Amino acid sequence: MKKASLAVAIIASLSATQVLAVDFHGYVRAGLGASADGGGTKAGDEFNKTTLGRLGNEYDTYSEIGLGQELFNKDGRSMYFESMFEMSSDGNLETESSKKDSANFAIKQLNIQAKGYIPASPEAVIWAGKRFYQRHDIHIIDTKYWNVSGYGVGVENIKLDTGALSTAIIRADNALSTWDSSGNETSYGDLNTYFLDMRYSGFAPWEGSWTEFGIDYALVNPTDEQEALTEDLKNGLMLTAEISQSFSMGWNKFVLQYMDKGLAQNAISQGGGWYDIWSGDVSEAKGYRFISTGDLNITDNFIINHVLTYGQAKDHGDWLDKEDLFSFVARPTYNWSAYNKTIFEVGYFDQEKTWDSGSSDKSSGTKFTIAHAISAGDSIMARPEIRFFASYFKDNENDNTFDNGKSADTISYGVQVEAWW
Repeated sequence: MKKASLAVAIIASLSATQVLAVDFHGYVRAGLGASADGGGTKAGDEFNKTTLGRLGNEYDTYSEIGLGQELFNKDGRSMYFESMFEMSSDGNLETESSKKDSANFAIKQLNIQAKGYIPASPEAVIWAGKRFYQRHDIHIIDTKYWNVSGYGVGVENIKLDTGALSTAIIRADNALSTWDSSGNETSYGDLNTYFLDMRYSGFAPWEGSWTEFGIDYALVNPTDEQEALTEDLKNGLMLTAEISQSFSMGWNKFVLQYMDKGLAQNAISQGGGWYDIWSGDVSEAKGYRFISTGDLNITDNFIINHVLTYGQAKDHGDWLDKEDLFSFVARPTYNWSAYNKTIFEVGYFDQEKTWDSGSSDKSSGTKFTIAHAISAGDSIMARPEIRFFASYFKDNENDNTFDNGKSADTISYGVQVEAWW
């Protein structure tokens, strides 16, 4: 009777309380796959996903679950709470736990966003906490080419006569260690690095165009104990300029980036702004990257999404002269109806690392994927989507990449679900 009375009291209390809507958003992918060589596929079996394309080349289970709520709104001012938690695993066990298996849980975002507190720019947002900060990504290669995220504080969307300005300070630390000749590691804690980020967006030089420009400056802030280990880790600069254009058959974006010091390696790693503290002397490093991406609507039912990347980095590590990367991925999609589509994806990459001695290391690969999908619409980005796929991979430089070191190529197949909301 006491338990029943308590249950009635709780229900009555909830009924009397105003229930506020909680924003629920996120991303998820999961599925199953197998290799024609035998065995199942799992996280880690992907082959150069960021240069050959992700379709039929993802075998992990990954999710980001976000919950948000407006906590205050009065007199034209508001406070919004945003959170996001990651749950991921290798995607190969019926029961996956964080205690003994591959399941991982992480805090991805946790911040407050305040709006209406700057009278001269009421649409501006003051934010603080942990955040995905204005990330720029290319979906078909799962690459975020401009991504300075982490713990920070900033003011964004400050309206100007034309366009808007955003500024932020974001912390991105990395573990600093050394290894002796026997492979023993000595840890020196996390190396503190701050990013000063400034962006301007919204200028349209002509009809159908839009632009964005940004400056990121990485400040390395070692402790006294770390000072001697970080003499070659100088403050780094990354400049980004992009222009997009819509036209009758779709749209295209061109991106040009310059990086130096510890940021130079982003040009050839498909990175978005992380600082390299592991490659040795990067004090003279310089890099640049060119990206072209967009959609081409051949007919009402036939669309091609594509991305081309060329990057080069020089002196971005000990005994390293330069490194070049070329990557091209295209994803043609034919819509049989608003909810059924056949998808192809072809990818090719070539990467060459040249050492000060004159010797070089080359890597190159090719991928072909065919898939049929049922989805929530005919857009190439319509989700949720369930896709049935088969992929062919070839390592153009090595003949022992697949089938336990016995083959230069392989085939995998499976089913995957992907959704965002």
